[in-house]
Amino acid sequence: MKPLVDSTAKGAAEADRSAIMATLRAYQTALNAADTTAVLPLYEPDGVFMQPYGPSAIGTDEIRRTYDADFRMFRLQVTFQVAELQMLSPEWAFVRTNSAGTNTLLASGAQSAEANQELFILHRAIDGSWKIARYSFSSTNPPRV
Repeated sequence: MKPLVDSTAKGAAEADRSAIMATLRAYQTALNAADTTAVLPLYEPDGVFMQPYGPSAIGTDEIRRTYDADFRMFRLQVTFQVAELQMLSPEWAFVRTNSAGTNTLLASGAQSAEANQELFILHRAIDGSWKIARYSFSSTNPPRV
């Protein structure tokens, strides 16, 4: 006998996964365009951006200042590859990614390889969209000596 499968739940899970992937694609596009205005609506108003070597940026104003400062220093061209997407509940999910590409320092024009591992924690907003609640990353490139 075949197990009973709730096709509506399966369909909802697939719709959630598609919506989460759309959020990640929008983030990748905004990051590569150095577009803080496009990054901000992807975060929850009380979202947290945790980048290496600096304090956490908490909330829209701090996140804006952090991305603006970063985008004045460098330009990224990266592609995210999803390693894991887990639905934790109907309102929460996490995505573990790896990214690779280039980083161009604007002051000098010097380019270097960019490679990171990332963790996104996403929350379903009241309007049903998936927003970044927490985002952290670390480099997978060996340290420069």
